Amino acid sequence: MNIGKHNFELNGPHPYIMGILNVTPDSFSDGGSYKDMSDVLRRVEEMIGEGAEIIDVGGESTRPGYTVISDEEEIDRTAPVIEAIKERFDITVTLDTYKGAVAEAGLLAGADMINDIWGLKYDKNPGKAAAKAGCGIILMHNRDNTDYSDFIGDVINDLKESVDIAKGFGIPEDKMILDPGVGFGKTREHNLQVIKGIDRIIEETGLPMLLGVSRKSVIGLTLDLPVTEREEGTIALNVLGYNSGCRIFRVHNVKMNRRALDMAEAVACSM
Repeated sequence: MNIGKHNFELNGPHPYIMGILNVTPDSFSDGGSYKDMSDVLRRVEEMIGEGAEIIDVGGESTRPGYTVISDEEEIDRTAPVIEAIKERFDITVTLDTYKGAVAEAGLLAGADMINDIWGLKYDKNPGKAAAKAGCGIILMHNRDNTDYSDFIGDVINDLKESVDIAKGFGIPEDKMILDPGVGFGKTREHNLQVIKGIDRIIEETGLPMLLGVSRKSVIGLTLDLPVTEREEGTIALNVLGYNSGCRIFRVHNVKMNRRALDMAEAVACSM
């Protein structure tokens, strides 16, 4: 799959690291980390040096109980950052947004792909913006409730609905990536089940899978740990996800996950 000017072999053995860059004051793990653009660019340079192949820029916290901000504020936070990253670094940039106006502004600023946590079900217009730009889209599973009759089957059907919405705008399947949505519209047990069921989701959708488990509450609830002590749990889940077929991993700590996933790849490729 081409994302911007870079090619990603998502059917091969290589795990790609997506480094999280939250330019927000209130994200659950790294909110308020950057005082100015120089801090942002320093962090991007660090993540690239540690092995990130994608930088995911987010301007609105989506932690539980988050406050929705205006399109204008989110654009003001993200568009200048995307422009600055693309001017300085040869790196793929995705924009984490579920709002059409923000997606359009981000793509104009140079973003290579949209990462929509609502799978085009909050606002279909990010799909329209992606189609107009000729770029791809990441469709995450999400719901505003935890009511399921057949959990994994329902997740698969929900994701297929998102795929159909994207197709309706003319986005081809070879420009789509799915995300099982760990931490969104799911209980702790659901989150464990969706990670366990990733291979089935990939098989039944036929699309590449991104996994975003970094420091999430399922780790904290399972291990009784604060957000600052969840790296080992993150790594364990990412390696499990790799073995189930995921090939993109959205993380805060690039270095540790890069090393762990490189080891997983080495084992997978051994004779």
